[in-house]
Amino acid sequence: MAASTIATVSQDAPALPVRRITRADLDAALRDGLRDFSAHRGDLIFVGLLYPAIGFIAGAAALGNGLIPYFFPVAAGVALLGPIAALGFYEIARRRESGLESDWSHFLDVVKRPSIDSIVAVAGLLLAVFLAWLIVAGGLYALLLGPPPESIGAFLTRLFTTREGWALILVGNLAGLCFAWAVLSLSIVSLPMLVDRDVGARLAVRTSIEAVRANRWLMARWGIIVAALLVLGAIPAFIGLAFVLPWLGYSTWHLYTRLVDREALPLS
Repeated sequence: MAASTIATVSQDAPALPVRRITRADLDAALRDGLRDFSAHRGDLIFVGLLYPAIGFIAGAAALGNGLIPYFFPVAAGVALLGPIAALGFYEIARRRESGLESDWSHFLDVVKRPSIDSIVAVAGLLLAVFLAWLIVAGGLYALLLGPPPESIGAFLTRLFTTREGWALILVGNLAGLCFAWAVLSLSIVSLPMLVDRDVGARLAVRTSIEAVRANRWLMARWGIIVAALLVLGAIPAFIGLAFVLPWLGYSTWHLYTRLVDREALPLS
């Protein structure tokens, strides 16, 4: 685990120390997350299905309303809400770590945490990022391809056989990458920390940003791992996320415990 410690800089709250981690920490977090999932998969597998259902229904709704160009932004953008969907897994991991009863009935106990107001505030921030992504995606489509297509076939043809379509793919993915990095920076530490301890939303977010800043390349590697697993889990029809989402939720908890010196956090 981490060697050196870096203090977060905050003008209105005590500094919380974050650590520089190694690739071994990423691997260990994934192993620990898989161990947690294996211990609770029978209880929580149906909860993991809720998130795929949200993605599937959202995409189907976009198609049903004739908003074909929004199908990919909605499907991809739902991943931006993953940290919110993982809150229950953070709570299960916290309870398991503390030696408390940690079966599926405690999944929603996160609403009982002392910092629930701050959790809601950060969740609202991530929802705002998601909406901003949809606005940007829609604006890019209108700018590059014009009015919505009449059918899925026409949309795919225009997307993959025209210069404008390939420009949309390139620019859209770059924009999506920026939004994904923003969500990673805002939430990788903040939401697990708020489930763990009673701290303010601003301090939790600042600590999260500082943790990412201190470990840029490893956090980029983590983001690639998460993206790859989400893509694999989305095939077919998002069902694979029933395995991927709980695993990543538990793993993110264990990554948080390596990124932050928890002895400096207030008890709750």
